[in-house]
Amino acid sequence: MTDQELVRACLEGSGKAQRLLYDKYSGQMMAVCLRYAGNEPDAQDMMQEGFIKVFDKLGQYSGKGSLVGWIRSVVISCALVHIRKEKRFMFHEDVEEVQHLTDDDVDAVSRMSQAEIMELIRQMPDGYRTVFNLFAIEGYSHKEIAELIEVSESTSKTQFFKAKAWLKKELNALERTT
Repeated sequence: MTDQELVRACLEGSGKAQRLLYDKYSGQMMAVCLRYAGNEPDAQDMMQEGFIKVFDKLGQYSGKGSLVGWIRSVVISCALVHIRKEKRFMFHEDVEEVQHLTDDDVDAVSRMSQAEIMELIRQMPDGYRTVFNLFAIEGYSHKEIAELIEVSESTSKTQFFKAKAWLKKELNALERTT
């Protein structure tokens, strides 16, 4: 069944089609949610809320672009709402205080395996993790991130700089233990 057929069947109320859609994309969306949540129970909550919203808003999917991309954007939006509800953002406004951290030419992320990156992302403080995911992984601009999570653009940049510095510190710690 193609994505278009699956969407059409879901919109017609087919429970089987809804299950197929969920089964097809839930693994990918769980991985997305784990990046934002940092722990499995919160990620499961985010994913459940995300798929409820997906099925509720499926009629708004225009068919332009990939279905998985549309589902990802809905799930990310739900993850951000979940994080805001939990009041887990801890942001600092001053980008100048961490600007010097970007002068280091060593990019910690490029020296890490994907598994190491994913594990470290899960361990990041919530604010760092959220902005890092949105900017470095999802490709949002700092202006878009600021709008999504209701902070200033400067705060988004600061959190990203701090996330990179945090990753560098953790990478250095890993390198010292190996």
